[in-house]
Amino acid sequence: MVVSRTDQHLFENAAFQIGLGTYSLTGDKGTETIQSALEYGYRHVDTARLYENERNVGDALTRADVDREDVLVATKVGHFEEPEKTPTYIQEAVTASLDRLGVDTIDLLYHHWPHDESEVETVLPVFDELVDEGLVASVGVSNYPIRYLEMIPTLIDAPLVANQVEMHPLLQQQELYAYLHDQDITLVAYSPLAQGKVFDVPELVRIAEKHETTAAAVSLAWLAQKEGVVPIPRSSKDAHIQQNLDTRTLSLDAEDFETIESLNKNERLEDPSWMDW
Repeated sequence: MVVSRTDQHLFENAAFQIGLGTYSLTGDKGTETIQSALEYGYRHVDTARLYENERNVGDALTRADVDREDVLVATKVGHFEEPEKTPTYIQEAVTASLDRLGVDTIDLLYHHWPHDESEVETVLPVFDELVDEGLVASVGVSNYPIRYLEMIPTLIDAPLVANQVEMHPLLQQQELYAYLHDQDITLVAYSPLAQGKVFDVPELVRIAEKHETTAAAVSLAWLAQKEGVVPIPRSSKDAHIQQNLDTRTLSLDAEDFETIESLNKNERLEDPSWMDW
């Protein structure tokens, strides 16, 4: 897929507006699951160096009856659990990701959960170089609070396409969402089902019954219908993967939205002790 470095509107492509989260999809079963998702209709696949399944994603791309040019392949490098983030480390890590994915260009590369400001200052200029070299098409970040986002224009020339963060009805990210929306940056929402907690929210269950669907579908539809938000649900079950994609046809009304947006508890499920949001 060819993406211009000046194109900040990657997700205007409707096929990319719901993605497949692949965390824990490993081994032969992981490859089969990702392949099935591609053949069912997913065209946005999200992985990470830390997930140890980039090769599974690459194998699925090769085996699936889809054109590589039609698929948005996103991966991440630089998670806080990885070694010290030197420019050389980032360059070598991305080269290894390209090899495992079996692609010439990473369509969207995220800086994955920075530990501090100095890491942001070290990693992002390398991303800019990777764009210039044609190895990366678009730049994203993951788990960036606003104070880190404000640093970015002084560090890179490539436009920032997305910030991938936890978002679901119990953590609605109002301040961050408003900032990203104002800056024309997409919020890519991981854990959109609050790791299953949405099934226990009575209001979501009632809305689901109204539409003859599930609380999961309601949560995904709420995210997908918010301007500038792209959910990336993960499932290892083919039936759920298909159902998640089918939520694109579910239309929530104004009353549904009002109810859902009253549920915010700022409840984070991914919250390292050192992180100052």
